[in-house]
Amino acid sequence: SAEVPLAPTLSEKTCCFGVTHSSSVATGSSICFRTMFAVHLLAFHFAKLKEDQIKKVDRYLYHLRLSDDVLLDVMTRFQAEMVRGLGRDTNPTATVKMLPTFVRSLPDGSEKGEFLAADLGGSQFRAHQVKVSDDGKQSSQLESKFYPPPKEVIQGNRAELFDYVAHCLLDFMETNNLKHKKLPLGFTFSFPCKQTKLDEGVLLGWTKHFKVRGVQDTDVVSCLRKALQKHKDIDVDVLALVNDTVGTMMTCGYDDPRCEVGLIVGTGTNACYMEEMRHIDLVEGDEGRMCINTEWGAFGDDGALDDLRTEFDRELDLGSLNPGKQLFEKMISSLYLGELVRLILLKMTKEGLLFNGKVSTALLTKGKIEMKHVSAMEKYKEGLSNTKEILTELNLCPSEEDCVAVQHVCTIVSFRSANLCAAALAAILTRLRENKKLLRMRTTVGIDGGLYKTHPQYAKRLHKVVRRLVPNCDVRFLLSVSGSGKGAAMVTAVAYRLAAQRRKIDAALAPFLLSLDTLREVKSKMRTELEYGLKRETQASATVKMLPTYVCGTPDGTEKGKFLALDLGGTNFRVLLVKIRSGRRRSVQMYNKIFAIPLEIMQGTGEELFDHIVQCIADFLEYMGIKGARLPLGFTFSFPCRQASIDKGTLVGWTKGFKATDCEGEDVVDMLREAIRRRNEFDLDIVAVVNDTVGTMMTCGYEDPNCEIGLIAGTGSNVCYMEDMKNIEIVEGNEGKMCINTEWGGFGDNGCIDNIRTKYDKEVDEGSLNPGKQRYEKMTSGMYLGEIVRQILIDLTKQGLLFRGQISESLRKRGIFETKFLSQIESDRLALLQVRRILQQLGLDGTCDDSIIVKEVCGAVSKRAAQLCGAGLAAIVEKKRENRGVERLQITVGVDGTLYKLHPHFSRVLRETVKELAPQCDVTFMLSEDGSGKGAALITAVAKRLHNIGQK
Repeated sequence: SAEVPLAPTLSEKTCCFGVTHSSSVATGSSICFRTMFAVHLLAFHFAKLKEDQIKKVDRYLYHLRLSDDVLLDVMTRFQAEMVRGLGRDTNPTATVKMLPTFVRSLPDGSEKGEFLAADLGGSQFRAHQVKVSDDGKQSSQLESKFYPPPKEVIQGNRAELFDYVAHCLLDFMETNNLKHKKLPLGFTFSFPCKQTKLDEGVLLGWTKHFKVRGVQDTDVVSCLRKALQKHKDIDVDVLALVNDTVGTMMTCGYDDPRCEVGLIVGTGTNACYMEEMRHIDLVEGDEGRMCINTEWGAFGDDGALDDLRTEFDRELDLGSLNPGKQLFEKMISSLYLGELVRLILLKMTKEGLLFNGKVSTALLTKGKIEMKHVSAMEKYKEGLSNTKEILTELNLCPSEEDCVAVQHVCTIVSFRSANLCAAALAAILTRLRENKKLLRMRTTVGIDGGLYKTHPQYAKRLHKVVRRLVPNCDVRFLLSVSGSGKGAAMVTAVAYRLAAQRRKIDAALAPFLLSLDTLREVKSKMRTELEYGLKRETQASATVKMLPTYVCGTPDGTEKGKFLALDLGGTNFRVLLVKIRSGRRRSVQMYNKIFAIPLEIMQGTGEELFDHIVQCIADFLEYMGIKGARLPLGFTFSFPCRQASIDKGTLVGWTKGFKATDCEGEDVVDMLREAIRRRNEFDLDIVAVVNDTVGTMMTCGYEDPNCEIGLIAGTGSNVCYMEDMKNIEIVEGNEGKMCINTEWGGFGDNGCIDNIRTKYDKEVDEGSLNPGKQRYEKMTSGMYLGEIVRQILIDLTKQGLLFRGQISESLRKRGIFETKFLSQIESDRLALLQVRRILQQLGLDGTCDDSIIVKEVCGAVSKRAAQLCGAGLAAIVEKKRENRGVERLQITVGVDGTLYKLHPHFSRVLRETVKELAPQCDVTFMLSEDGSGKGAALITAVAKRLHNIGQK
């Protein structure tokens, strides 16, 4: 039960006395019997008396006793108020302000250095020197000095307060011989502040008897800096403003990594916790977590707790320095509990329930009963004697009954405080568990404050009620050692560590950040290589091969018939039957079947590869019931080929992990025909060998006649476009156009883009099947981006910036980080918790901070890929504009590929880059529907149409 337990019942006492009495009789001693009987009679009388007094107080203070149902209701109310405080629109009217602290990370044990901390907020100002070491033993040393601020300072003006703080710091530095050092300082300022960054905080209002004029609505860090600047002989850099609650969490977080909640129960009361950034509307960004200072003392200021506030709470509030404010704090914190006890005792005395109705001057004097008195009166063994002594000092003449009653009043008041504190804390723990989507959570609460530390029963009561209200949370309560001071230093130390980490991460990712000038340079070099590939004398040595496809037209809508299409370009092979209808009911129907290509076939012999392809075709023809038909066939072969005609393609070199022998330098159409002859089951009319990029262009060209460029951004990367025949020196004729398969993946193989290749690109290249080749593709295509990310993660881990410096076995495996994971990790809809789960699937057990860094790495790699792809495409569209001789070009690019389709940002960055680098071109991007299948059939249909026209 959450209610205050009663003393043992009368029946229990009687039973106890009976046993003792029987023992006495057994001794046969009449003297012993009479003595014991007298003692038992006295004890019985006192127990009955005590029970009666407790019941009397319980009835009188019924409204201060809170059941579990009431506490669960308080918990629900507090959860709703937290949500209001986090919302941008609802925060202004929320009582629980949920203030962002800009503390984004907990200690990880690698912090080190020497720091100062200034702690203002309690009855004393404290200065600290904290030395943090990570010499393998993770330790910290603390030197402190206490300065009691005079009343005229804490209720004076701004200059007096901050000059006092600066003077105390100067004295502390002189005492500890620190004046010659430049030290970073963390400033613990235990009052509600609105922060916009870690080293800035505007005071919202004073609490805890502080009433300094001219500070509210000003930046307290600036005030402190100005005061420190008056002392030219010290050099202190104020790096962080910290609430004492945050300091408590950070101090305990240094000792226990599970600590993500801070709680203060002392002169004031407050809690903080680590909230998901995506829930904090008041701060830009969705990545990671940030510590939220709830400022829960104001909970109920809008009347939400009026049904629980008693007449004594209202009287106490009216007599306070801030009536109507901090109502929750006034029901919990030690600053007010003693006064609450006084008000209760005063009324009970006036009503004749205590001290024979005689009211002493002490009972009429505000503040005469303090929390230290309440704690002393509640001590387990000496509580009653302490009560009598304290009441006597207050010029009261207490009877035994009075002492029992007063002690029970103290118990009820402090128990209610613990109950209310537990309910609000349970709300925070529940939110943490729900954020993490856990059925059961294990966590640690860092805790500090005089009430928690010094009250004999408070901690035990709080723990018990919290565990009862949140049974699905395994909570450890960790007592903070100088949380407000050491914690400020820890925040500063963490900020130092993160700044150092940030510099290293920025250095690693800097080469991936391409300036506009760099992208223009890439565009210019691509244009140069395009021209080299088109000219007869330079084509042989050109890295961008500009291969003629002998596709000389795009669909005009008159194509019709049944066609077969083959699609070979990755780990899967497809066979399709495509039915094309023309006229008003123009349509394309497709039927296809997918067949896997085992690795041993991909890297076996050429004969084995093409026999496997023909086996797949035979299965499909059998499946469709068309084995006897000799249909025209288009063969999508997505590897670099040099074509002498539309149905002849000589393989220049394998890409995408294929390594079949005896294929390079051979005509792939002839190899397919020979494999069909070897099987001797069917015959096909192979009309065209097609690149998937050309197929993409043709598919979109069927829908949009303005489409004259095809782009693949998937496992591989390539572009084709319709070039004027007069510019293609390696093919006879000057009339009309022909589609050029650029095979731009080889761009840079001559070293022309070495200035933008990183050490990670070089490592990926050296570990690939074709080192030194397809360098541009290895920087832009889906097949390699995951491997680039893996290399970066290994490097950052070696530097101790990721995964606690431990390189897991899975991270050592080449190819473990597939590009699909980049798309998932960079999804805007994906919370960091889900990113962590993806990493765990890969065997990478990282923290929330690790997830942020991994996401950043993925973003840098994929953005560079999209920008480089955009720079290359800008060179193509600019060439098209110049070919047409127009001031402004309107053109459509047909696009296909999983990177473009599935990555959350690739397509947008690509479009933005093209627009920036080719401002005179209005480029429309059209997503292709099965370019490699449908496109091959359309190319075959166009080729048949043009062939028929030629015959006529």
